[in-house]
Amino acid sequence: MNELGAFLRARRAARSPEAAGLPGGGRRRAPGLRREELAALAGVSVDYLVRLEQGRQHEPSAEVLRALAAGLGLDGEARRHLFGLAGRTDPQPVDPAVRTVPAPLRRLLLAAHPAPAWVLNRRSDLVARNGAADALLGEPVDGANYVELVTGVLRPLWADPALVVQDAVAHLRAATADVRDHPAVTGLVRRLSAAPEFAALWARREVRAACSPARTVRHPQAGELGFDVQLLAAAGGDLQLVVLEPHPESRERWTAYLEGPGRPRLRLA
Repeated sequence: MNELGAFLRARRAARSPEAAGLPGGGRRRAPGLRREELAALAGVSVDYLVRLEQGRQHEPSAEVLRALAAGLGLDGEARRHLFGLAGRTDPQPVDPAVRTVPAPLRRLLLAAHPAPAWVLNRRSDLVARNGAADALLGEPVDGANYVELVTGVLRPLWADPALVVQDAVAHLRAATADVRDHPAVTGLVRRLSAAPEFAALWARREVRAACSPARTVRHPQAGELGFDVQLLAAAGGDLQLVVLEPHPESRERWTAYLEGPGRPRLRLA
């Protein structure tokens, strides 16, 4: 059995007949969908599915993979993983500029306080943030592009601006690798490339899914502060939660600044 076959068997075992829209009940020798049930849902023969699960059928078509993903209830990362195991690219269109933030992710933004936290989509647009993020970033315009901000108005905020910009550009390339020809991406890159610094960094083709783990901020009111950077992929990889956790020696001063008069208590774009 190869990895594709093992994945299909595991996901089939985890899929209940009721979740797949089939009658439940009755005694089953094994949990999950029977082979004949998944084969019927995907429109393939039972023999074909057996060969796939046993690693004797290679290179299934995109149409078969799409049908199997639907029958197994796969979406997001799980669907892309299935296509990757078969050596294919998922043809399902991805919106690199998605702006809908799930409620659980918004709750994480609130729970992160007093740590500044924000959500980026694949093209690094700021689609949500908390009040601590506004206090750090200066309440940018809703939907502003993070790469554009760090190469422009936010550049003086960082003690190491060149590294922050390098990280941001390399992360943008990594996040948009599979949607690089999407108009929302090509248009953004064309606009950002008007700045020589971005154009030079983009031409280096560095790819970085993560970023440097620590940041030193020179805040105009709160002074110099240290933060640890945490990244969390969400919504099947289409969104990313960024959290800047204050260093112990900076936390009390940062919290005192946030609780000062006139500071925002909550902000969600």
